[in-house]
Amino acid sequence: MLDKAVMRLSGVHKLLGLLAGLDLLQAIFIIGQATGLSQAITGVWEGQALESQLLPAACFFICYLGRHLINYLKDERLDRFSSQQASLLRGQLLRKLFELGPHIVQKEGSGNVITMTLDGISLVENYLHLILNKMMNMSVIPWVILAFIFYLDWESGLVLLIVFPIIIIFMIILGYAAQARADRQYAQYQLLSNHFLDTLRGLDTLKFFGRSKPYAKNIYQTSENFRKATMSALRIGILSTFALDFFTTLSIAVVAVLLGLRLINGQMLLFPALTILILAPEYFLPVRDFSSDYHATLDGKNAMQSIQHILQTPSIKAEQIAIAPWTAESCLELDKIAMAYEDKTLFEGTSLAITGYQKIGIIGMSGSGKSSLINLLSGFLAPKEGQIRVNGQTIANLDQEDWKQQLLYIPQNPYVFEMSLRENITFYTPSATDEEVREAISVVGLDELVASLPEGLDTRIGNGARPLSGGQAQRIALARAFLDKKRRILLLDEPTAHLDIETELELKEKMLPLMDNRLVLLATHRLHWLHQMDYILVLDKGQIVEMGSYEELLAQKGTFYHLKTAMGGNHD
Repeated sequence: MLDKAVMRLSGVHKLLGLLAGLDLLQAIFIIGQATGLSQAITGVWEGQALESQLLPAACFFICYLGRHLINYLKDERLDRFSSQQASLLRGQLLRKLFELGPHIVQKEGSGNVITMTLDGISLVENYLHLILNKMMNMSVIPWVILAFIFYLDWESGLVLLIVFPIIIIFMIILGYAAQARADRQYAQYQLLSNHFLDTLRGLDTLKFFGRSKPYAKNIYQTSENFRKATMSALRIGILSTFALDFFTTLSIAVVAVLLGLRLINGQMLLFPALTILILAPEYFLPVRDFSSDYHATLDGKNAMQSIQHILQTPSIKAEQIAIAPWTAESCLELDKIAMAYEDKTLFEGTSLAITGYQKIGIIGMSGSGKSSLINLLSGFLAPKEGQIRVNGQTIANLDQEDWKQQLLYIPQNPYVFEMSLRENITFYTPSATDEEVREAISVVGLDELVASLPEGLDTRIGNGARPLSGGQAQRIALARAFLDKKRRILLLDEPTAHLDIETELELKEKMLPLMDNRLVLLATHRLHWLHQMDYILVLDKGQIVEMGSYEELLAQKGTFYHLKTAMGGNHD
């Protein structure tokens, strides 16, 4: 039940030591509370004056307060620890996601990654609080109480000792069933997250093509599957809680009957019998508490395992090598490379030389490997075979700080931060002047947007602030690129894939000047871009099957020619 990753958290062993000490003290308070109450009741039963029971009653109240004070101290310390660890884990996850790059988001699903970073971290925080507290309670408190019960009456202690493992075995059996249901529930949760986000992103397109209702039914069915998985997991959880309550109540009843019979026969005194009867529920209480929160700990454990899966994904960090700024004489060579992607091998045996300020188009059907090639060139993926050379220097991969400092990257869905328009545009160039920002706005055609904003450049946009259309978000990404005059390598991964053709052609006029005096690598499935490219790479099933200029490839009447025919060749 306790994930191994928990034991690797910073400060967890110190915390467990503190919890063990507090639980030992709490067990002593529980025993003191029971003995004080038993002593007071026994004294009154024997006809002693009520005033003579003030000391046992005071002992009961002091132990009661001490017990709950320890609960407060444990909760406060666990809250602080779990909050700190959740914050650290979120930071580690975000850094790892940025380090691994877009391909890990594509692999895991955008919706899953978002819910993992937000809801998943909250589940882990709750999991750490619950599992450390409940596990330590079960490890310390029952055994201290049992030892005291054995001291009072070994027969009652033996009954409780025999019952406890039976309950634990029963919990384990139900636990495996609950784990299977929780795994299924979490898988449905991931599926629902990805499906909902993907559908939401493409809602305008779906409505345009009249496909919104079928996809609404798909979301409904996915949510129904998640609901059924949740109810199935809850059914097991409720069953295990009921069974545990039944067995513990039955066990306490057995102990009570045996104590009652021995009291009637004069084989036992009232004080130890009453003390044992009060302590018996306390003996089972840590197990019952653990069972009541078992489902919550399973959710948190699943979330933590998913996060750990990403954190343990090997990065492609290599020895850092000094790479000079890209110029008209610079050269990037891929020599007989191959890439591993899931269970496939891409670009096996590919050799390619890229020099100077070329504009290179990368064309192919969906799934042909365009994004994988962009991720390789941006340093997010590494080749499993072959060599990469930059200006004659051999490097393991392009995850080089000097290389990344030269890249401008515009994806399909550029991120708009929830901050002012000015801060969004100057995100990578915070020292840009107002005059430079105004020039960038004019070049990319954002003047109309700025004029419509109530506070102009200082208006907050993005997320919960003012929403933007896809075309406006792309223009902001272009403005960022325009302001950065130093970076000479421009990577574009289907930057206009989700725009209508009119908006795309309008943006194209704004983008072409940005390509001057730069190395440009443009992955696209829109043929009209290829007239402006100096060189074209044609991809099919993870391989570069053709290379050449637009006219050369058409003249060959090969893959590119047939691809152009299949796509209709519109807007050439």
